[in-house]
Amino acid sequence: MRAVRHLARPVLIASLVAVVACPTVPITNRSQLLLIPEGTELQMGLSSYQEILGTSRVSNDPALNAQVTRVGRRIATATGRTDYQWEFRVLDDKQVNAFCLPGGKVAVYTGLLPVARDDAGLAAVLGHEVAHAIARHGGERLSQQIAVQGGLFATQAALARGDARMSQLVAAGLGAGATVGLLLPWSRRQESEADNLGLIYMARAGYHPQAARDLWVRMGQASQGASRPPEFLSTHPAPETRIAQIEEWIPEALRFYQPAR
Repeated sequence: MRAVRHLARPVLIASLVAVVACPTVPITNRSQLLLIPEGTELQMGLSSYQEILGTSRVSNDPALNAQVTRVGRRIATATGRTDYQWEFRVLDDKQVNAFCLPGGKVAVYTGLLPVARDDAGLAAVLGHEVAHAIARHGGERLSQQIAVQGGLFATQAALARGDARMSQLVAAGLGAGATVGLLLPWSRRQESEADNLGLIYMARAGYHPQAARDLWVRMGQASQGASRPPEFLSTHPAPETRIAQIEEWIPEALRFYQPAR
């Protein structure tokens, strides 16, 4: 029990320091809770990327690699993060997905490319994924989990003085409540923020932001029939919510749009 109290105290102190520092997301200026140094975050991203490449089938298709690199570098330039060591790979896998890890380590699965259809659709995907890294959503999510776990540990320690079974039930209820009431909404907010930032990055890179709306319509059509949890139990906004938000943000993104020559 003493160890639990000692764990909760530094988490609380670190949280207060982070709040005072008040880091913000580029463009949206949303305040963040960041307990992880960016250098640590970048190292974790590089390690994860190397592990994924070591266990995946990396595509050698020259046309696919050229497309992903071409579009990816334009999106990367639009972010202004010249300090990132940008890297783009294509992974031969049917899953309709892509990712960008901290530091600019990007991979696109071949299953996504037919849904993306063209450079503009791919730019919408990469704009969204790159935005996660620029906004440091990975470090923020880990920081949020640390803060929530610290609060739960402290509460459980206080309750442990009473009935043990009751304290376990209360702790379980608080854990479920924290997931549904805090962690999942935070995750959905990050996904929406990545859509918002991604629109601006693709517009800056010379891709019309309307292509993002069209992409997510196709993504919704591709996933029709698949079981999906209710939005409040999901890490992502529902497809219809996502499309409506993108439509609302397109006029803002168009202010940054200049067709590529």
